[in-house]
Amino acid sequence: MNLTNMLNAPKAGIRTPEAVRRERRVLLVLAGLAVAAVAGFCFIGLVGNWEYALGIRTRKVAAMVVVGTAIAVSSVLFQTVTGNLILTPGIMGFDQLFVLVQTLIVFLFGALALTSADPRLLFAGQVAAMVLFAGGLYRSLFGRDRKDLFVLVLAGIVFGTLFGSLSSLAARLINPNDFVVLQDSLFAGFNQVDPSLLGLSAVVVAATAVWTARLSSRLDVVALGRDYALNLGVGHASVVNQALVVVAVLVSVATALVGPLTFLGLLAANLARQLTGAFRHGLLLPAAALLSVVVLAGGQTLLERVFGMNTALSVIINFAGGAYFIALLIRETRR
Repeated sequence: MNLTNMLNAPKAGIRTPEAVRRERRVLLVLAGLAVAAVAGFCFIGLVGNWEYALGIRTRKVAAMVVVGTAIAVSSVLFQTVTGNLILTPGIMGFDQLFVLVQTLIVFLFGALALTSADPRLLFAGQVAAMVLFAGGLYRSLFGRDRKDLFVLVLAGIVFGTLFGSLSSLAARLINPNDFVVLQDSLFAGFNQVDPSLLGLSAVVVAATAVWTARLSSRLDVVALGRDYALNLGVGHASVVNQALVVVAVLVSVATALVGPLTFLGLLAANLARQLTGAFRHGLLLPAAALLSVVVLAGGQTLLERVFGMNTALSVIINFAGGAYFIALLIRETRR
């Protein structure tokens, strides 16, 4: 599914005043939904000491905004540089590497080492492992030799499978009691986010978002394909390399902060494209970020306040995202 085939003349051409107004309406509606979802999570069922309860809930909401923005932006960028709308950075093996790191800690040092470790040290180690892994892949497979980007994706799939196999092997040798603790740590959750890590993650995500905004116009051209980008005077390799670095940083920070959310990026990026009807990154990136906040805050509100369930939100998102992924594949095969 190449982006070039999905760009038509009206969308790729001059933006009419009507189109501009429509884009603004879409963003306003999504912003309103995001504010409503956040307000619902913060105030529905609020009893007892409001100051204490709101402090906990606002910290969770802040984590949802940071993680949702990071995953949405990284997914849009990854789909742009690969030219494929059904791929997300998760295919590169980031989630499996996170699971492997957690599993090896428990396997080598026991569950107590995982639960009692300094969260800042653990966060730094996980981010460093994922960024170094991504950097090594990018440099060796998409560096100076300018090899095909899809070789990089295939290598990511292979490494992801390897990491998953090693995690499964180590998990089988872990004490059953330790395994229960490990399983709890592998589900994405917003209940135990460290405030200091949240602040650091917010700064990193904000900085990379600003950098991405500066790339947005060139990303629009890169989405047309390498040949078009070069003919239009855009350094394709430079933009792709910068985008991949941003993807690595954002995915690593989000995963290390709350855990893997495999299909959230797929949902946010593709729904943003469908709702906006455009492929301009100046619109797509904020729309996808707002959709992520709506999904996270709205989904958590429904689970906790309406249905009274203790199920991790990531389970629901992965189920819905998996069904949506299958629907995208079926729709593509029928074209």
